[in-house]
Amino acid sequence: MQIVEYVLVFIAAAIPWMEIAFVIPVGIVRGLSPFWVMLLGFTGNMLTVLMLIIGYKKVEEWVKNKLKKSGKTELKQTNRARAIMSKYGLPGLALLGPIFIGTHIAAFIGLSFGASKKWTTLWLTISIGLWTLVFGIGTMLGFDFILKQTEG
Repeated sequence: MQIVEYVLVFIAAAIPWMEIAFVIPVGIVRGLSPFWVMLLGFTGNMLTVLMLIIGYKKVEEWVKNKLKKSGKTELKQTNRARAIMSKYGLPGLALLGPIFIGTHIAAFIGLSFGASKKWTTLWLTISIGLWTLVFGIGTMLGFDFILKQTEG
């Protein structure tokens, strides 16, 4: 049964807007191995971010058509992303993306503002790896602290 939960961690992390900030803490609190939750969360999230980067032109066309049909001119996260990008550049967008706009949108916005696929991939890999560690270790320490408080 636990294998199903690990598969769900991978799938949930791969889904845009689920994000590792949610998936990793939930998996660890459910009692799954923090190592495997963090590895599968990172891998799932990174896989779909790489797919988006590789297929950027097709995704861009799809987003433009979707926005056109809905009567909107841009994604709601675009203003926030534009402000981050202009102030901190691609590294800032990638590092702040998982918290403020999501990794997939950070990748899309970075590319749409002219960042290369190579640099977008590098910075998002660093960001997703860093945040995986932060959320995983933070959850383990916080969860361990809560358990010790309830025991004592």
